[in-house]
Amino acid sequence: MQANQETGLLPSTTPDAARPIERILSPFVRFAQLEAAGGLVLAVSTVAALVWANSPWADLYHRFWHRDLSLGLGRAMVQETLLHFINDGLMALFFFFVGLEIKHELLAGELSSLKRAVFPMAAALGGVIFPALIFTLVAHGTPASSSWGIPIATDIAFVLGAMALLGNRVPLTLKVFVTALAIVDDILAVTVIALFYTSEISLRALVLGLVGIGVSYVANRLGVRAWPVYALIGIFVWLAMLRSGVHATVAGILLALTIPATTLMEPAEFLKRNRGTLERLLEVAKSEAELTPHESNNLIYTIERRCVLVQSPLYRIAHALQPWVTFFIMPVFALANAGVHLPGEGGGKLLQPIAVGVFLGLFFGKPVGVFLLAWLSVRLKVAAAPEGVSWRKIFGASWLCGIGFTMSLFIAALSVGEGEMLEIAKIGTLLASVAAGVAGSVVLSGKSRDQRTGIRD
Repeated sequence: MQANQETGLLPSTTPDAARPIERILSPFVRFAQLEAAGGLVLAVSTVAALVWANSPWADLYHRFWHRDLSLGLGRAMVQETLLHFINDGLMALFFFFVGLEIKHELLAGELSSLKRAVFPMAAALGGVIFPALIFTLVAHGTPASSSWGIPIATDIAFVLGAMALLGNRVPLTLKVFVTALAIVDDILAVTVIALFYTSEISLRALVLGLVGIGVSYVANRLGVRAWPVYALIGIFVWLAMLRSGVHATVAGILLALTIPATTLMEPAEFLKRNRGTLERLLEVAKSEAELTPHESNNLIYTIERRCVLVQSPLYRIAHALQPWVTFFIMPVFALANAGVHLPGEGGGKLLQPIAVGVFLGLFFGKPVGVFLLAWLSVRLKVAAAPEGVSWRKIFGASWLCGIGFTMSLFIAALSVGEGEMLEIAKIGTLLASVAAGVAGSVVLSGKSRDQRTGIRD
C-alpha cells in the first residue's frame, strides 16, 4: 500500500484517493489486511500447540512454558513463569494496542457518533449477555459457575482471517461492522475482567498505577510527543498494576486512552512546507547532479521531522505495534495457551458443565445475541444497518463472532487458574470456535437475494 493510501496526506493522481471516505477507511483497510494474515499465523500456532501437547514430547511442552524467569532489578524484580510473563506482559501490550484502536474508533471511526455506534454496540452487548446467560444456566451450582466470562469475547484476528478466505463474498462494510463490534466487545470483556476476575487488591500499588496513568495524561496535555516518555510511564504503570492485583491488561487499555491523538501540523501546512524541499529534490534529479552528504541529510531529516508533526503519536505507535501484535504476540500467546491434551476414547471431558457451557455460549449464544440485538436496534429505529449488507450476511458474521479463541482462553486462565478445569474449558473453546467458524463461513458463502436482485433480505 502506498503512503498516500495509508495516510491520506499526500495528493494522488486518482480522484478516489482525495475523497474523505478514503482517508477514513484506509487505516481500517490496512488493519483488516494485517489482521486477516495474522489470523492464518494464529491458526498455524494453534495447530502447532495442539500437536506438541498431544505428542510424545507433551511433558516438554508444559515444562517449557512453566519455567521460572526473573525480570527487573531490586525491589522492581518480578519472578514468574514464562507463561505468566506472556499472559501478564505480552498481553498487556496487546490490550494497549486494543486501547489505541478503541480511542481511534471513538474519535474517528464507527464509534465516533451515536448514530453510527448504536448498531455495533447493540450487537456487541447481545454477544456478551446471551453467552453469559447460557453458560450460567448450564454451569449453575457447579465449581465452574463463576467462569461465565469465558464465552463472551470475539477473536477479531480469526474472524477477519475467515472473512479474508471468503474473498469478495464479504463486503468491506460488513468487515467494518464486525471490527467495530469487536472493539466494543473488548471494552466489555476488559470491564468484566476488572470487576469479576481481579484478585485481592493492594491499594497502594493501585494508587501508584493510577498516578502513572495521570502522569501520562498530563504529558499528553503538555504536548509531549516522544514515544519513549510514554514507554517509560507504561512500564511503571504495568509494574504497579501487576502488584496491585488488578490485571495488567486493564492498565494497557487505560494507558492507551491517554496517548495523544492530535497532530501538530495540518496536512495542508505539511504540503506547503515540503513543497520547496521536494522541488529541490526534483531539480537535482532532473539535472542529474549530486547533493552533498550534508545537504542530502538535511533535506531528508526535514521531511522526516515534518512527517512526525503531521501524524499523531496514537497513529504512529499503533502503526508500529500492529505487526508485532499480529505476528508475534498473538501467535506466541496461542502457542503457549492452546496446547491442551485432547480427550481420547469416550470424550467424557466434553460433557462436563464448563465445556458444554463454553461451547453453547460461543456457538449458539454469541450469534443469537449479536444478531437479535442488532435486528432489534434497527426495528426500534435507534440504529441503522450497514448499507448494502443483507440480514443473511449479518447473521453469517454473527456466527463468525462465536470464534472466541484468544480472549476466551485468556479469561479462562483468569477464572479457573491452572488445572484440569482449565484444560476442559480450552477444549470447549477450541471446538466452539471451529464450529462457529465453519457455520459462519457456510452462511456467508451462500448467495442471498441482495446479490441476485439487489433487494435486502
